[in-house]
Amino acid sequence: AELVNAVSQQQLLAYVQTMEGFGTRHSFSVTDRADFGVGAARTWIFNEFTRVGNGRLQVEYDEFPVSFDGVDWPQRNVVATLPGTGTHPGVVVLMAHYDSRTIEVNDGTARAPGANDNASGVAVLLEVARLLSSRFWNQDIVFVAFAAEEQGTHGSRHFVADKMLDGWLVDAALNNDIVGGRPGIPQSIRVFAAAPDTSPAQQLARYVDYVAGLYIPTFGTAVQDVADREGRFSDHIRFLNAGIPALRLTESQEEPTYQHNGLDTADRIDYNYLRQTVQLNLVTAANIIGAPARPAPPNVAQMELQGAYLLTWVPDVQAAGYAISFRPIGSPTFEPFRLVGINEAGNVALTGLNPNVEYGVSMAAIGENGRLSLFSPEIFVGPFP
Repeated sequence: AELVNAVSQQQLLAYVQTMEGFGTRHSFSVTDRADFGVGAARTWIFNEFTRVGNGRLQVEYDEFPVSFDGVDWPQRNVVATLPGTGTHPGVVVLMAHYDSRTIEVNDGTARAPGANDNASGVAVLLEVARLLSSRFWNQDIVFVAFAAEEQGTHGSRHFVADKMLDGWLVDAALNNDIVGGRPGIPQSIRVFAAAPDTSPAQQLARYVDYVAGLYIPTFGTAVQDVADREGRFSDHIRFLNAGIPALRLTESQEEPTYQHNGLDTADRIDYNYLRQTVQLNLVTAANIIGAPARPAPPNVAQMELQGAYLLTWVPDVQAAGYAISFRPIGSPTFEPFRLVGINEAGNVALTGLNPNVEYGVSMAAIGENGRLSLFSPEIFVGPFP
């Protein structure tokens, strides 16, 4: 709760205004000026991650070219890693693209303030990085400000291909794209999670929905069972295509007349809405990287009694307990849970399930600090023959 309440609207406003102030962050804009263009913007983002990182963020550029009109335009993702102190093998990724565009997709000279699309997303990364860097966590978290999204998600395509070759294991990836809101829209956020109901993305969306509901119950999540808006795609798609659980977060109601033109300015954003978007990212990330490791699925054996199953697993010595979900397939939430203390863990009978229903059984580890790990992949049981 302390970190949740520490999110600063004034800081978010300053981030967005600064990024708008570069005039354009277009992929094909100038890189040799300190006050204008994509080069100035990425230098500022790099320096800002360094400033807010409490001496603990490892900040680097990830370089790649984009070819246009026979010319290679050098691009740079900005990557900031907060190392964990535990032995978790996987990482959590929070992402947002920092480039902007105007009406003509390849116009690198026209004004393109890009406040909501997507200085708002970069502001989320910087503020979450600032707050998480003040504590120690069990698992690595990586913040990535992607370049060249507007020309076809080039930054994320390069990044994912590169990291997959390095053998990266990504447990969860959240993409913040157009998350600033504006006065009067519903106080909720759309979460795009690729179908089907049993997919890893939908499993991650259920986790985000549950954790956000615990900490910020007045800011709801509206889970959409598609990867992105119709005919559109953002950087998380590159993660999805690589088999990584990835979601896109975007404001509850968009205003297309303010996108990809000079009207996308900082004064149109609702900074209380943006603050809540930060809080959602913050509590999700803090639980994942602050909890014990995500457990493997339990062994599930059908018992003689209809609707009864025996779950067995090897408990994690770092866990204080477990939350066991027996979700009817098609249900959008994990609940109800069976909460198990560490003294019961490892051998649990689930009884009273409807023998005519198919369930997805999964579990999450609970730390002594109360933080909840990601849920294991689901094991499907029932209906009884």
